[in-house]
Amino acid sequence: MLISLDWIKNYLPELRKSAEEIEEALTLIGFEVEGIERRGLVPLQHVVVGEVLEKAQHPNADRLSLCKVNVGTGTPAQIVCGARNFKVGDRVPVALPGAELPGGFVIKKTKLRDVDSEGMMCSARELGMGEDHSGLLILEQRPEIGTPVNEVFPEADTVFDVEVTPNRPDCLSHVGMARELAAFFGLERVRPVIRTAEESLSVSEGEALVDAVEIEDAATCKYYSAYSIRGVKIAESPDWLKQRLETIGLRPINNVVDVTNFVLHEMGQPLHAFDAGKIRGRRIIVRAAREGEKITTLDEKARVLQPQHCVIADADRAMVIAGVMGSVDAEVDNATTDVVLEAAWFHAPLIRKTSRGLILSTDSSYRFERGIDPAGVDVAARRAVDLILELAGGTLCKRVFHEGSCAIEPTVINVRPDFIRERCGFGPDDAGVKRCLEALELEVSEQGSGSWQAKVPAFRQDLTRPIDLVEEFLRIHGTVKIPECAVENRAMLRSHAREYTFRREVTAYFRSRGFSELYNYTLVSADSLKRPGDVEDPYPSLRLQNPISADGTHLRPSLIPGMVEVLRNNRSDGDASGCYFEWGRVYAEVGGQLVECIGVGLAVLDQPDRKNWLARQGVDFFTVKGMVADVLRLAGVTLPDAQYRLLNGCVYGQNGHFAVGGDLRKSPCRVELGMLDLKYTQRADINGRVYAASIAILPQILEKAPKAVRYASFSHFPPSYKDLALVVDAATSAAEVQRSLADAAKAVSGADIQVESVRLFDVYQGKGLDDGQKSLAFSLTFRAQNETLTDARVNQAFETIQQTIEKRTPFRVRR
Repeated sequence: MLISLDWIKNYLPELRKSAEEIEEALTLIGFEVEGIERRGLVPLQHVVVGEVLEKAQHPNADRLSLCKVNVGTGTPAQIVCGARNFKVGDRVPVALPGAELPGGFVIKKTKLRDVDSEGMMCSARELGMGEDHSGLLILEQRPEIGTPVNEVFPEADTVFDVEVTPNRPDCLSHVGMARELAAFFGLERVRPVIRTAEESLSVSEGEALVDAVEIEDAATCKYYSAYSIRGVKIAESPDWLKQRLETIGLRPINNVVDVTNFVLHEMGQPLHAFDAGKIRGRRIIVRAAREGEKITTLDEKARVLQPQHCVIADADRAMVIAGVMGSVDAEVDNATTDVVLEAAWFHAPLIRKTSRGLILSTDSSYRFERGIDPAGVDVAARRAVDLILELAGGTLCKRVFHEGSCAIEPTVINVRPDFIRERCGFGPDDAGVKRCLEALELEVSEQGSGSWQAKVPAFRQDLTRPIDLVEEFLRIHGTVKIPECAVENRAMLRSHAREYTFRREVTAYFRSRGFSELYNYTLVSADSLKRPGDVEDPYPSLRLQNPISADGTHLRPSLIPGMVEVLRNNRSDGDASGCYFEWGRVYAEVGGQLVECIGVGLAVLDQPDRKNWLARQGVDFFTVKGMVADVLRLAGVTLPDAQYRLLNGCVYGQNGHFAVGGDLRKSPCRVELGMLDLKYTQRADINGRVYAASIAILPQILEKAPKAVRYASFSHFPPSYKDLALVVDAATSAAEVQRSLADAAKAVSGADIQVESVRLFDVYQGKGLDDGQKSLAFSLTFRAQNETLTDARVNQAFETIQQTIEKRTPFRVRR
């Protein structure tokens, strides 16, 4: 946004700062200055007012004229000129020999086509006062001949190109920026004078140029007001108004339209002026556009509207794209005599969507879509009314239309001054803190017990929390005033962080086994999480509300789909290694909350195409399970075999060959592993069996100090072995039986005997067993720490274990 320093000084007459100091101040209070430009007439020597006395054709050039110009020296100067827009008697700026114009162009006596020329009559661009180079700058006010041109024109203005963040729409105006600078520099601010009193108007009595104003959907337009001015005279704006607009890059149009643009940049409230004679049916209706409704906007482009667009219409047609741009059908032109002035408050998301959808961004839409000050709508309208009456004449009709409401519940923030000082780490006394907040027009009142209540003005809708007031205090107090002090902070080297060391250990583990590390995005497509033909979303809690593309609609719950995709791509590129691992983040819903977990994955192709001189043992479920156990051990986590269960119906797991272990609601990790579904891998153009695993570990597990490992000496005495077969239901897992057997063995262990291991070595189903039963045979290892066990002691312990099993479990000892 362009800000004129000369304009700002209208509201800050005591501002005596240089452009550099103001630039620094704007930056410190949160507004980046992207550029500074000096506009207008810079100090010029030997450039004076001259009057054309004679104008004749150049003897040697068809497009040049030979002029005699009175420059106040007594002797007319002879000047050759190429402009065509002047006549004898016009007064123009004349650069005499010795003058240096902007850009370093020095004027000298010279010959042009063999004729002496003693200076140059100047255009606005040659003086650095604008871009107009179509002809000479005619001085319509006819200043005294010989007057230095710097005495004719006001001093040059400085224009700041300021970047205003989206949360500060209150600063998209000169009044808003003046308010910020006044607070920072501690200056008194002069507000724009408004002469039209609200009390002089009526919403029910008197005449108006329209009969009714209607809002069909209050959700799109919260407030709409219409003022009627009769008998205006459309003309060119005065120089001061044109200069204000040109300084910030706007083109003057006429006095009424220029007033609406001036007020927009002065107070930040977009306005629109209608030619009342072009409003059909004397009605203004705020409604949704009709399907395919057409409108030709002021940029003379025909646009097709949709129902999601809001328009300001009369009884027959749309006249304005609400909050964006008006149409040529109701514009103010030279024939206009009656004007209806609109001031409104539109729903910001609607204007943003309309502007984006029509690819039409304007000064009005830029402000509406960020949010305007609802309390300033009518204030800005009455300011515009004053200026129109002053510059275009006319009479304000008594009746004004106010539809909807611009009243909002003021935000009140309770805060303690001690809280502000604590968060800043420094701060002045209470009076100093209060002074900074009140400089921003917050109403601060003491509530007792060291607490304050701050009432936020309507134009600062970004202030909602106590911490926001900390930022406001710091901005106005000045970050340069923060006292110097030593910074004390406890830090940890990255290499000492548990998550980093765990990752390093996992990486070393897999690389030592010939695995290649891969990287994938944390976002995956919905199709990768569903079976072909599935309609329902299996992970609605992981779906993004506004995904950027169809390839990244969900947070990934597993590393397996991404690893399969990489395996497919690498295989097509000729990489035959077939062994990959990944470290990353996976996500899960736990207790209704979305949890980000540390993820470790691995994928192994059982039959890679690489030819080897020696056949190696193939990969199976237990190979992958062993590597998973190793990774969990590195994390300090143990997942008992009993917690694993078959997982059928998984998108990528082969039924009967894929398992899941752990539950993040009850345990520190969740594991899924096994052989991938053959149809799933075949769709990925992968031939052969793929075994994969994905581990999700809660991050807080790694924050705990690892348990100290305790070592014990092993016995030097020989072990004794006993085999035990148990008959169980076919559906019972071996891990469950093994755990029950280990519990029974633990009960007989003591100082004189220990059961070192319980190991499954045989599974049998068939002859001698009933249908639905199976036999599991386990080998038990007995040993004593300080002596050789006797057969009697071993048999006694073994018999106790059998009795315990038959008494406490449904399992039967197979004799």
